Amino acid sequence: MKKFVSALAAATVMLGAAPAMAQFAKAEDAVKYRQSAMFMMGQNFGRVAAMAQGKAPFDAKVAAESAAIAETMSKLPWAGFVAGSDSVGSTKAKPEIWSNAAQFKEAAEKMQAEMTKFSAAAKTGNVDNIKAALPGVGGACKACHDEFRAK
Repeated sequence: MKKFVSALAAATVMLGAAPAMAQFAKAEDAVKYRQSAMFMMGQNFGRVAAMAQGKAPFDAKVAAESAAIAETMSKLPWAGFVAGSDSVGSTKAKPEIWSNAAQFKEAAEKMQAEMTKFSAAAKTGNVDNIKAALPGVGGACKACHDEFRAK
């Protein structure tokens, strides 16, 4: 199963990066790309968080796999924040993403680092390690949403 998850993660990165390399045919495509990556990351993170919080049965194998996918997905959405994608479609992206790009990049990198720690904790198979890593990811996500995402 590890090989399958690794292959899935690699395929996701390659397929997800292809639209970014093509610079998106339309600004709407960039919005869909980044929203899709965020959705997948959130779904996989949420699955593990629910286990750690006792809201779902703990399954170490599923937790490790889901956390690994969330970690991979955490690296993808940023290519979709391109010029012209700030006011199309149903985006909640605030103008500060583009006017304060350095801070946005820093927030993205912080979240990725926390997601890497979270994935490593999940790989241990120990729910207490996962619980300890939850606040780092949650805090990084909240900080970015508070600053760069419209309600």
